[in-house]
Amino acid sequence: MKIAFFETDLTEEQWRFIHPFLPPPAKTGRPPTDRRSILNALFYISKGGIQWRLLPHNFPPWKTVYHVFRQWTKNHTLEALNDRLRAFVREAAGKRSRPTAAILDSQSVKSDCHGGPVGYDAGKKIKGRKRHVLVDTLGLILAVFVTPANVQEREGGQGLLARALGFLPWLRLLWVDAG
Repeated sequence: MKIAFFETDLTEEQWRFIHPFLPPPAKTGRPPTDRRSILNALFYISKGGIQWRLLPHNFPPWKTVYHVFRQWTKNHTLEALNDRLRAFVREAAGKRSRPTAAILDSQSVKSDCHGGPVGYDAGKKIKGRKRHVLVDTLGLILAVFVTPANVQEREGGQGLLARALGFLPWLRLLWVDAG
């Protein structure tokens, strides 16, 4: 039995649920790194908001974790995993697995130019980026679109919906604010 070092580590039950949705490791090249430890590292980084290079030594090397993260991002593994987990949570709450209603909103956050272009949101007096987020009625994420903070909510919302509605055709009702 695996001993959890951090509160972000997967339990046995969680690992049994998630494991079948992960792609198998490559059969060639280096011996594969334990996928559970990769996920534990990703959860630790996400929850703690730490830099890749500051990943504790209990986890695989940060470069390995980052490499697998990039692979799973590019081949949409993380997106598919989020979709499956959202469906599971919705069904457990007595809802349809695919939501028919969603909420669209945005939030400006301080950031520097390391991760891409930034702008100044004069209304919020923030230099950084704006996250346009589409969630279901339980608050579970359906789609995210990041822009410089100076992009108006209307433009960012249109950009988000242009991308999201193609893979969320079952949505029938959207709630948006005045922007």
